[in-house]
Amino acid sequence: MRKKLFRGIILIILAIPLFMWLAWLVTPNTKLVIAIIDKTVLTKKGQEHISLNWVLNNKKYTKTSEDPYEVSHDYFGFFPKDNEEFKLKGLERFSYPKLNQLSEDADLVYFTDTYGIYNNEWFHDGDINERSGILYGGLSDKDLQLLRLMKEKKKLIITEFNTIGSPTARENRVKFEELFQLRWTGWTARYFENLDIRSNDEIPAWLVRNYKNAHQGNWSFKRSGIAFVNDKDEVVIIEEGVHLNRAMPQIETKQEFQEEYGLPESIKYPFWFDIMIPDPKVNTIVSSFDIDLTTKGKEELKKHKIPASFPAVTRHLQDDYKFFYFSGDFADNPVSIESSYFKWIGFFKNFFYDQRNIMERGSFFWNYYKPLLTNILEDYDQDRP
Repeated sequence: MRKKLFRGIILIILAIPLFMWLAWLVTPNTKLVIAIIDKTVLTKKGQEHISLNWVLNNKKYTKTSEDPYEVSHDYFGFFPKDNEEFKLKGLERFSYPKLNQLSEDADLVYFTDTYGIYNNEWFHDGDINERSGILYGGLSDKDLQLLRLMKEKKKLIITEFNTIGSPTARENRVKFEELFQLRWTGWTARYFENLDIRSNDEIPAWLVRNYKNAHQGNWSFKRSGIAFVNDKDEVVIIEEGVHLNRAMPQIETKQEFQEEYGLPESIKYPFWFDIMIPDPKVNTIVSSFDIDLTTKGKEELKKHKIPASFPAVTRHLQDDYKFFYFSGDFADNPVSIESSYFKWIGFFKNFFYDQRNIMERGSFFWNYYKPLLTNILEDYDQDRP
């Protein structure tokens, strides 16, 4: 009797994934034409936009009535090939009539990353933690033209860090800021679990060097903390126990937006983000970064004119245009596209990340990015004519 019961339980467990896959398979497709721009694609895995593709595939959004989006193919930007070969298929090659046609054909545009590819990353002949000449990247004139056209046509626009940061030219950055009434302070930042440069090789060498150059060669940090870097190569370090009560940045969301987008009240964010200042008369803040500062930490940030709280998600959803800016590397998460082929997979999300690992970003994807983007796309799809 026990053996039969055990076999029955095993069969049920094995049948659940099959049922979830079949349920996904029979879910109708929804055609949603998206112009995805990603200039930071080091491998065919498309890490900088894979989270977007996961949501599109899981929710059965397709580029035609039948064809799904492919991570390694369906975007504009840098396309890696074998043996250090590559192909550039960005908007820079488009004429104005072709850009206009793209803005007619596309339902929305999503800029996942314009940071680009640098020589030492691609040609493997230098230190990847050092800066080098850029191979391809930055928000271009043609990118801006598409953004203007999409705004004029009242199509949905989603952008995120690093759309207007380095290496985008200042002139194009200012044009973007004027277009959407959202100003970059010049500061970007990231949490580091360990600021001890003897044991943490993830801290960029240029960041350490710039800090030491301004502080008589001193780098005394040993604990966790946050490194702030601006467009003038100035570096500010705030450390747990000295400047921070809690080192990990949190993204906090007000009740009304928790309900609208299915977001948690608070969630950790251990990756790169930028500090933006929106015009409150034009834009609404959906979520904000919160840094838990000591008195000394507040004084340190104030000295460099860095705010303690700043937007994580900014939006403008009016009749004139529809726009979102995510102030973090939101579409870059360690997710497997294979898991997107199962309906209701979110019920098993706790199996896909380890909360004991403070640096894990899986929880951010499952609990924040996935519900946020899913609801944005569903709301927009329902409002389409």
